[in-house]
Amino acid sequence: MAQHFLLSAKARTLSLASVARLSDEEATSLFAQLRWSDNEGKPYCPRCGCTTIYSYSARKLFKCKACQHQFTVTSGTIFSSRKLAIRDILLAIAIFANSAKGHSALQLSRDLDVQYKTAFVLAHKIREAIAAENPNHVASGEVEIDGAYFGGYVKPKNNKEDRVDRRLAKNQNGKRRSVIVIREHKGKVMTFVTKTEDASLDVIRTRVVEGSTIHADEATHWDRLHAHFDMHRINHSQSYSDGDACTNLAESFFSRLRRAEIGTHHHIAGPYLAAYADEMSWRENHRDVSNGQQYQLMTAAAARHVVSVRWCGYWQRRKAA
Repeated sequence: MAQHFLLSAKARTLSLASVARLSDEEATSLFAQLRWSDNEGKPYCPRCGCTTIYSYSARKLFKCKACQHQFTVTSGTIFSSRKLAIRDILLAIAIFANSAKGHSALQLSRDLDVQYKTAFVLAHKIREAIAAENPNHVASGEVEIDGAYFGGYVKPKNNKEDRVDRRLAKNQNGKRRSVIVIREHKGKVMTFVTKTEDASLDVIRTRVVEGSTIHADEATHWDRLHAHFDMHRINHSQSYSDGDACTNLAESFFSRLRRAEIGTHHHIAGPYLAAYADEMSWRENHRDVSNGQQYQLMTAAAARHVVSVRWCGYWQRRKAA
């Protein structure tokens, strides 16, 4: 029996100790190499693009000769206006990359000895950066689609006679959301969130190339896709696969997301469900990549990503509201 990739030596190319031991200069240099990789790691002005830059060694500032704009290695990135040291940010990314089923904000706050709010926003900034890697990808060829509901837990009543069927819409709290997965055979995983599974049809038609072969289960709302795609259907009340159609790959993604919810985060609120789904789809797409490569990919994505509209000043906005 072949050894699982995560158990092999090839999967382990990152040491948290090596990241934690980085000096401030080494951490800054590493971040600069990834941010300005298109210029051999040499800084250029994020405002005008000029490559003639002065540096202030005492304050770790750069100044553009053309427009006089002053900036740091993280200015204009998702970690702009940071208060944490760059080494701590890199260590957070390394810890985040090292967790196969995700990493909770509470655990990250303990790892870095920072407030929970700091760890929560930092983790979501990493999720936003990696989710923005390939936003315009469309699926083609053999594609599996499926949906699963997350969130909106309704606690059962104490007495048996007071309990109701929580599967019925009238007994739910309206917070449940459906995560829809589109997974190519030997290709990428894409996810998005809708209120119900049947509300995803318009998005599926835009995210899957017309004429592709789609594998789906017996749910009746998928019937409307037959006019646009070659549909293969499987009735799960009879079997999981019949040799012609199956959604096992789509469901394997949901097992990863469900394990992350139950075993790591324990609770995923509706407004953040899409971010967690995007994170798990990224992890699924890079499941055969070593933890060291994942760390480099995450750091490079964060270094290239612009200032976050959602997470910059997040807690201040919530307090003001």
